[in-house]
Amino acid sequence: MLYAWLSRHPRLVDGVPAFFLLLLGTASATPGDVVVLMPIVLTMCVPVVFRRRYPVHAFVIAIAAGAVQVVADIRPLGSDLAIPLLLYTLAAYRTRRQSLPGLAVCLAGSVAAVAVWVSTSLGTVQRVGLVLVLFSGTALLAWVLGDSMAYRRAYLTSLEDRAARLERERDAQAQIIAAAERARIARELHDVIAHNVSVMVVQADGAGYALRSDPERAAAALGAISRTGRQALAEMRRLLGVLRSGDEPSGLTPVPGLSQLRELLDQARGAGMSVSLTIDGPPRPLSEGAELAAYRVVQESLTNTRKHGGPAASADVVLAYQPDGLLLQVTDNGLGAAAAADGTGHGLTGMRERVEMYGGTVRAGPLRAGGYQVIARLPSVHAEAAVR
Repeated sequence: MLYAWLSRHPRLVDGVPAFFLLLLGTASATPGDVVVLMPIVLTMCVPVVFRRRYPVHAFVIAIAAGAVQVVADIRPLGSDLAIPLLLYTLAAYRTRRQSLPGLAVCLAGSVAAVAVWVSTSLGTVQRVGLVLVLFSGTALLAWVLGDSMAYRRAYLTSLEDRAARLERERDAQAQIIAAAERARIARELHDVIAHNVSVMVVQADGAGYALRSDPERAAAALGAISRTGRQALAEMRRLLGVLRSGDEPSGLTPVPGLSQLRELLDQARGAGMSVSLTIDGPPRPLSEGAELAAYRVVQESLTNTRKHGGPAASADVVLAYQPDGLLLQVTDNGLGAAAAADGTGHGLTGMRERVEMYGGTVRAGPLRAGGYQVIARLPSVHAEAAVR
């Protein structure tokens, strides 16, 4: 918490070293020179307070004060340490294109200061070298530390940007997966509800008509409604089971496929529809998803026939097993134009999406002679693997 507060008040933080540099500069001056030296000391120390916000300007002002000090032949002061501190700030907060000229100015200033402050007689050549190494080494060390800090800051920023980008990509991927799952559940709900509810409505209407004239027929219709309702509940439990965690025992019914197709047709016949089934060729293995897609195509087609084909409509279901997969054809003799009007609804759209998901195609439309036809092609397991 203290660090956060200090981060929000950088001038107060930088005011501490500026104050100590001011004390060092004042302490190194004699009482008689304070009036002369104070402008130089202040010009070096005050920019330290603003070094983070204005690193270039602060460095330039301090260098100008140092140049005046060298030209005026004023001896070194404690406040001169502000120059390496400002050089560090310049290298830490600006690019090398700006900090390298600052380093060159400091090195040149060190040579000039040594030339002015130290006598170059033969007895003091060694001392000149030591002072020059001290001055220039301090500037070089300050620049290296500042440049390393800039590199570390840039590296941390790149890591933060990468983490934020990966997090955004993860969230976007999760949204895509969730949207796809919602669409899949919506298709399943439509298939289950539309088919079973339509059967229950037809049976309920028949039971209502036959309730007084033919009680046995009404009782049979009510029994069919009960069975259809239980089947709808079982399928909905299976569908909603995908929302459960993987370690929970589901106890759900198996995924419907072509093996349950005869039961689906018997259910349609029980609702009063005439349905025939023709199987051509030896069965070829399909993936579980493709079998479910084929089952849903037949289910949706029969539902549309029952809804739009009229009371006397009948349907023919043909399963033609071919070398590369399954050709599924559902043809009815009902009101094809009315069925076509539902082609933009969720049923046929979901049917196409489901079949295309497994590499198949769907073609649906009214026939010229009357009726409606749905043709779907689904690849076999070997053909699907070859495509992948």
